[in-house]
Amino acid sequence: MKIFLAGATGVIGSRLVPMLLADGHEVTGMTRSPTKVDTLRAAGARPVVADAFDAPAVTRALADAQPDIVINQLTAIPPRLDPRKIARDFVLTDRLRTEGTRILIDAAHAAGTRRMIAQSIVLVYAPGPPGTVHTESDPVNVNPHKSYRQTGGALVELERQVLAAGGRVLRYGFFYGPGSAISRAGSIGAEVARRRLPIVGGGAGVWSFIHVEDAARATVAALANPTSGAYNIVDDEPAKVAEWIPALADALGAPRPMRIPSLLARPLAGGYGIETMTKSQGASNALAKRELGWQPSFPSWREGFRRGLG
Repeated sequence: MKIFLAGATGVIGSRLVPMLLADGHEVTGMTRSPTKVDTLRAAGARPVVADAFDAPAVTRALADAQPDIVINQLTAIPPRLDPRKIARDFVLTDRLRTEGTRILIDAAHAAGTRRMIAQSIVLVYAPGPPGTVHTESDPVNVNPHKSYRQTGGALVELERQVLAAGGRVLRYGFFYGPGSAISRAGSIGAEVARRRLPIVGGGAGVWSFIHVEDAARATVAALANPTSGAYNIVDDEPAKVAEWIPALADALGAPRPMRIPSLLARPLAGGYGIETMTKSQGASNALAKRELGWQPSFPSWREGFRRGLG
């Protein structure tokens, strides 16, 4: 099978290349950076350099590759996020999820390719009662918190475009493991090690995690399923903030995190930060297990934090 991988050198894209090649697929990897060409070629992929916003260049790349399926892993998330300035930090990624996705779909259709898999996030769901663990039948959030409105709207638009085109959306959980923010070398790992990531309020927010290797393996598993739809790609155990931050600190050999009231945290964390610490909700992976035949190698972040941070 011929695969066109857009965002081939990102956190998940870079892991997909060797997995896809090992399964016997022919991989064309698109990157916007000429400096990544040698890396892709050394991995065994056919590199192509194109700006995702350059519609003619993307169209030529797809026409030349003639892929059977396109995998959209386009993001431009900074290594360190400021929760007070999410709109600023995600502005380019939001464009990639809207304008970039539209260009990629149009180019794929022009090349005769009708199958696409695209990266989304479990944060796309509309909030339910406290402690909700979302399934794919739950509604997406068309009216997110004002601090997250731009980015939440971009996710909803990405999914709308991909599903309308008959594609598949993978709603990843929060990444952890080598190359991600939640790792020994990552920005969140560094904040925890310096005791600068406190538990806000009661820490009642619920996060769903996924190890970066498990996310990539789920993406490969999705190739075999031609139906259109969305899947949560998360581990088996949604985690309360009050549980996972201390566990991450322990795994890193860091001091136990502080606890601070929401009111005191707001100047440092902003509205988005407070929401994710106190009101975020988890997701279920039952559908992905059943329909994709996929199982996470780290069923719980508890084991993953101990053994898989890198």
